[in-house]
Parts: sequence; C-alpha cells; structure tokens
Amino acid sequence: MTSPTTLSTTTLPPTSSVHETYTWLQARLSHVAPDVELQIKAEIVYEIQRLKVEKNAVILGHNYMEPVLFHSIPDFVGDSLFLSRKAAETDKDVIVFCGVEFMAETAKILNPEKTVLVPAAKAGCSLAASITAEDVRQLKAQFPGAPVVTYVNTYADVKAESDICCTSGNAVEVVNSLDAETILFIPDEYLARNVARETGKKIIVPQPKRTTAPLSFDLNGSANGHDQPGVVGWHGRCEVHEKFTVDDIRTVRAQFPDVAIVSHPECSPEVVAASDFSGSTTAMIRFVEKSTAPHYLLLTECSMGDNITASNPDKEMLRLCNVRCPHMNQITLEDTLAALRFNQYEVEVPEEIRVRAARSVQRMIEIG
Repeated sequence: MTSPTTLSTTTLPPTSSVHETYTWLQARLSHVAPDVELQIKAEIVYEIQRLKVEKNAVILGHNYMEPVLFHSIPDFVGDSLFLSRKAAETDKDVIVFCGVEFMAETAKILNPEKTVLVPAAKAGCSLAASITAEDVRQLKAQFPGAPVVTYVNTYADVKAESDICCTSGNAVEVVNSLDAETILFIPDEYLARNVARETGKKIIVPQPKRTTAPLSFDLNGSANGHDQPGVVGWHGRCEVHEKFTVDDIRTVRAQFPDVAIVSHPECSPEVVAASDFSGSTTAMIRFVEKSTAPHYLLLTECSMGDNITASNPDKEMLRLCNVRCPHMNQITLEDTLAALRFNQYEVEVPEEIRVRAARSVQRMIEIG
C-alpha cells in the first residue's frame, strides 16, 4: 500500500519465514543498515507482521522512524497530515502509531471506538510541551475574536481550544483560508514566522509574563491585541530543527558548492531563507525525488535522510546527522512488537476534549 506521500516503492508482503523476511530487507536496506542488524530485526519484523494480521491492526509510520522499522512494518508511511487521513479512513480494529504521542492522540480523536497504541511509554515532543490549554485560553482572552490555528504538533486539550489545526504542509493554506486581520498561530515560533513571511503578514510573538496572575503578555508596548493585526505566534520551538544554523549551511556550501539544501519550516527563518527549498517532510521527499542536483543536504530529523537514501540509492545525500529526535527515537521495532502483543500504551482522550478537538482536526483534513 503506497501513496504519493510515501518513501517506499513497495511494502513488505506476507512472508512465510524469517529468512524470507531477512532476504526482503537485505535487498532494500543493505546500503543503509548493517547486515547483522537486518538479521536480528528480521525475526521481530516477521512476528509483527503475523500479529498485525491476527489482531486486525494497521500500522502507521512517520517519516522520522528509523530505516528498518520504516521500510518494513508500516501499512502507510508519510507526514502527519497524510497519516491523519489514513487514521480517519481505516476499518481496522487496532491502530499502532509509530510516531510520537500527539500523533497517536490525533488518531484516537478521529477514531474514538478503536484501540490506538503508541509503542513507547513516553514519546513526547518539545513543541507539544511548550503550550498548555490554559495558555491558549489566556491568549484568546488577550486577542478576543481572533481565530486560533494550532499546529498538529500539540496535545488534544490544546487542539480542543482551537478553531482549526494545520501541518507544516498546509499551514499557509489554512492561514489564507481565514478572513481575519489577526490570527493566533501556535505553538511553533519559527513556523509562525515562516508562514507570516509567505502570507505577507506581520508577525508578533508575545512572551508570557508568568509572574502575574492571570497570565499576561509583553506585546512590545501595545495595550491589547486589537492594536497588533497579523500573525500572533508563540515561543515554542522544535528541539531538533532549532539547532540548524546558517553557519551550518555556509560550511557545507564551502565544501560542496553545488549542493541542494532542503530545510523544514520548523527551522529558523534565517535557515529557511538560506536554503534552496523548504517544505514539509512530504514536500522535501518530492523535491529530492524530482531534483537532479548532484548532492542533497536535509536539515531535519536524521532518520528521514536515511529513509530517503534507502528509497533513492541513486541520490547522493550528505550527512549532517548530529540531531536525532530523542522522542521519535523512543519508537523501536521491539516496542512495537510488545505493543501489539500486550496491547500496551493505549492512548485515551477524554470525550469532552476529543469532541472539541475533532472539529479542528477535521477542518484541517478538509482543507488538505
């Protein structure tokens, strides 16, 4: 099962033995993973594939999963918007989400009657942790009437306070769809700044003064939100993407002048401006697939570069892989097997929150 948003050209078919599974993995991943790893993990992959059928489960894999997992067990792989769509469409009884917790929450929001599992006891996100539902309520009080656009990288209670969700792939479309002078865009500061630049809007990032009660904001001398039309951001950042710098780009270009540098819009506006292309993980994949550049450097989570290399052995990917998401790295084949075997780490969302969050997620899916 594939789609335009997937990296894999094929998915692992039913296999009759561990050796057959190993042979399939070796043919596709021998240039990105050591043979001994493939031999060991073939046993785990084979058992996961067996249990997936037995339990009528679907496995969703985010683009940031490590290569052997990414290229073997998921029924669908892609970015958060694509996987949200697949979660909404599935007729399976169990959804195993190989991604971080907020992604599995989104699947549960869309499928309250299904069992949703995340294969890790704690797979958080620095962005999701940067804002709370109470923060959103206080921000809305400061900017009454302004619609709230919430990046999907948030927890369910924050989505419940929002008017519409977005991903990095459709954020500009979402903002352009709203007829409002002031738009609250939370929680990623860099994505908000990049979206404001693309839409020609002013950007404001109020800093919370947490020593006061109720929460108030420093609006650069403005008395209230009505004096500040534009995109109102938040101070959240991705702990992976914020580490890439313009100096990194200069250093790589000095050695490889013909490199195509591709960045994620969670990177700083300065990094995005210095890149040759910036877009969601799906857009980055498509750029590499269609481009004829002699070298590529992806400024995003490390495993995605490995996954693109596995699917595009003719493309020369440079390595600046010093940034691995510690949260995505919690998801392993071993834990995915345990999740299926024991139904562990089931995701639950309180119904009152789920119903409200579902409205904002469905609006995101409808926009595309």
